[in-house]
Amino acid sequence: MSLLGLEGVEVVREGRAILSLPRLDVREKEILAVLGPTGAGKSTLLRVLHLLERPDAGSLAWRGERVPWPAPLALRRRISMAFQDPLLLSGTTYDNVAYGLGLRGQNGSGARERVEAALRLFHVGHLASQRARTLSGGEAQRTALARALVLSPELLLLDEPFAALDTPIRKHLLEELRQAVRAHGITCVYVTHEQSEAFAIADRIAVLRRGRLLQAGAPEEVLLRPTSPAVARFMQTGNILPGVVSKRSEAISEVTVGDRLLFSRTGLPAGTAVDACIRREEILLEAPGDASPAPGLNRFRGTVETVVDLGSTMQVRIDAGFAGFPLQALITRRVAHDLSLERGGEVLATFSAASVHLIPREGNDADADL
Repeated sequence: MSLLGLEGVEVVREGRAILSLPRLDVREKEILAVLGPTGAGKSTLLRVLHLLERPDAGSLAWRGERVPWPAPLALRRRISMAFQDPLLLSGTTYDNVAYGLGLRGQNGSGARERVEAALRLFHVGHLASQRARTLSGGEAQRTALARALVLSPELLLLDEPFAALDTPIRKHLLEELRQAVRAHGITCVYVTHEQSEAFAIADRIAVLRRGRLLQAGAPEEVLLRPTSPAVARFMQTGNILPGVVSKRSEAISEVTVGDRLLFSRTGLPAGTAVDACIRREEILLEAPGDASPAPGLNRFRGTVETVVDLGSTMQVRIDAGFAGFPLQALITRRVAHDLSLERGGEVLATFSAASVHLIPREGNDADADL
């Protein structure tokens, strides 16, 4: 069931639409991650979802009922928000968490119990009497989350809350947040530009770019079955090869890319112009050997062009004869060491037909500049 739905929403600045969403639903008790680069319109979307900014066109519905403008205070109080900057007030950690309840006239023993429970939930109970301005970054963000959840919101909006924190702290807080939201049955919209955060926390992911919703779906769907080249590029697919479906059988589509032939399990009619997407990590590299393809398996001999050290992994670019489109593979350091990879060396690149996702090129022209 949709908790908050947007229909035909547009926000215009200086004659230009910075947010244009034909439809977006935030489902009850889900964690929806909104993923996009800086300038994608994520913060504008949060202001609209928070019922603080009226869109220039379109409408919002709360549990199917159209939201009037200005939105009633009682409805806005069902929504809480936390930001990248914790925005802590002077006073103690306890004072900060209790602040919202105080604004609502809740100051008795019941409110005190809720504040203490929220402090414990995010592991800052021992800091209750400490001045908030002296907290570390992680402690401050835990306090901000406790302040948001103590209000028992039905919808929690989070605007890149962990962006300023170190990776280890971010991972711990993501897990704590996920558990807290699940335990309390709270619907959450989590905005981020970090794919790892989105996949760590989300039930669904919405990819936003230049104010447009490119795709929304389960994490695996967005990652493995992008609906446009723009989504494939943003999700760092690595390999997007233009081709044409030359033959279609019951289980396999044969795709011609230049003078090469790919096998895919995406079923599309013969003659369809496509972009064939293969994720970098799906490509297995081996020592040179038999490169004869077989139905269900793609195998190509190639020459190493570059090897880029990414730390725990290595990115390898291979000329496999795809007419100016080198294959990119993401492999472990051990594999790179065992193969003694170096520029000009020969390798065998292998990937399954299931790894080749086909996107029909017709209708994707609008994504070309995204």
